[in-house]
Amino acid sequence: MAPDMPSTREFLQSVHPYDALAPERLAWVADAVETRVLATGAEIYGLDEALPGLFLIVSGEVTVSDPNGIQVSVLGPRNSFGERGLLREGRSVTSARASRETHLLMLPLAIFERLMRDERAFARYFDRARPQRATGLDLAELRVSDLMAREPLSCAPETTVQQAAAMLREARVSSIGVVEDGRLAGILTTRDFTTKVLAEGLAADTPVSQVMTRDPHALGVNDLGSDVLQLMLERKIGHVPVTESGQFRGIITQTDLTRHQALGSAFVISDIAHAEAVSDLAGFTRLIPQVLAQLVATGKPHDVVTRLITDIADAVTRRLLKMAEARLGPPPVPYLWLACGSQGRREQTGVSDQDNCLFLHDDYRPEHAPYFEQLATFVSDGLDAAGYFYCPGDMMATNPRWRQPVSVWRSYFRGWVATPDPTAQMLASVMFDLRPIAGDDTLFAELDVETLKLASQNSIFVSHMVVNSLKHVPPLGLLRGFATIRSGENKDTIDLKHNGVVPVVDLGRIYALQGRLQPTNTRARLLAAKERKVISATGARDLIDAYDLIAQTRLEHQAHQIKTGRSPDNFMAPSSLSDFERGHLRDAFVVVRTMQSAIGHGRGALG
Repeated sequence: MAPDMPSTREFLQSVHPYDALAPERLAWVADAVETRVLATGAEIYGLDEALPGLFLIVSGEVTVSDPNGIQVSVLGPRNSFGERGLLREGRSVTSARASRETHLLMLPLAIFERLMRDERAFARYFDRARPQRATGLDLAELRVSDLMAREPLSCAPETTVQQAAAMLREARVSSIGVVEDGRLAGILTTRDFTTKVLAEGLAADTPVSQVMTRDPHALGVNDLGSDVLQLMLERKIGHVPVTESGQFRGIITQTDLTRHQALGSAFVISDIAHAEAVSDLAGFTRLIPQVLAQLVATGKPHDVVTRLITDIADAVTRRLLKMAEARLGPPPVPYLWLACGSQGRREQTGVSDQDNCLFLHDDYRPEHAPYFEQLATFVSDGLDAAGYFYCPGDMMATNPRWRQPVSVWRSYFRGWVATPDPTAQMLASVMFDLRPIAGDDTLFAELDVETLKLASQNSIFVSHMVVNSLKHVPPLGLLRGFATIRSGENKDTIDLKHNGVVPVVDLGRIYALQGRLQPTNTRARLLAAKERKVISATGARDLIDAYDLIAQTRLEHQAHQIKTGRSPDNFMAPSSLSDFERGHLRDAFVVVRTMQSAIGHGRGALG
């Protein structure tokens, strides 16, 4: 160490996860690390080298580059690097160089591996880049705040029973909290109306204070789901109010517990399947944010959450199609409704518009046009009313261009492949994510295989698609590792959609094209690309790990917004993450940028 530097032990004690080590273990690590002082421009390690250990910057600056020499990250003091190589059979997928005089600590590989085995905090920190694919938490492990209904219904003690009954009917709930000066005074349920109001013949203007259950036993927001279940069983009640410092915060019902145990989406889908009107569908889809937050809270991996959320959109679409046919009569020729975009890939979150189209049987005639125009309008209007907003780019079946016989669709795809101009690239990118939702699947099956084969054989088309896929890049910057948005309402945030998951979505689509892979889901495409050896096992593993971390971070961000009463979006402030979360998210972006660079230079994935 230089004279003006703290001792190795003091420095390590100020950096996570070394600060979690016991004093004797920290002293052992401090004795084991090697100190290196590098001049400006000195190489630390090169591409595909066997790394000797884990590096930690004490002072100075390190530039990390991809295999093509493109800078992907600049690291400063207290940043670790090299762990991705250490976790990948000890070989590096990047190179690193001191961009000015730099003091490094190097933790030997053997010591690193021993700490990963013996120290839980250490392993948890460095395994953050490889998220665990949890199967979910038990009900008893969840907090009350993850279970309770949002925006609970409440009224004042002087509210009449007639007014309260109307409020329950309007909100379609079975209980209402009686609140005085923000504090819970009592609770009134639909059962109370039967046993206390109707049975005793009370007048409609009776105040709820006379029939409510006074000072009900309440739980706090940090109590556990097991507390709720125990209270319900012991007291034989179906509604448990929730308070925080005496203030009314919500109500948990038996239905809430049942919905949780069924992972929410199954119950919503069941309700959707029996909906009689579009307004009913809108009521059910309003539960989606709550379902998403609940699924994230149970530890479900991102691809399971987005699949379950997309299942709801599929169910709404199918129900609307049945409603349309009930109104318009049977279709004059077979049709197939398909979704593209995030619904097509089964990757919807709490923020989604609609992207869809109609394939019609080649027996279609001009006189059939009014029927399918009305069907498309009914379904798209219904989706919009249910919260799946109209596509800004008009990529919907209501647009006659996207409501055509199979023969026309075949000519579309052939034209895009033969003449890959910018518009064709954009449309092809969207249409390669098509997935049938309802109707005659045979209208698409052969065309899907035919188009993949045709496109993969056209090297010029593939090259254009590769270039088009590189338009979205990870938000890597020189300052603290992230390039945040500089102005506007989302200033100082990163876009976890367009600069986070979309670059991986685009890579997955290219791999699917190169390997003629039929899955539309991004993670499934990456796994299939690995199996077919479109990309190397190491490259696939790195990219899947990076994608898992980025996508999970996005969902956790949205779930937090939902829990705090905000509408979910994709704009996250890096400052909302801890130091080690920022470090590993940055590492994930570096992997994505490296893979982009590899495919952009025609080298395929890294081995």
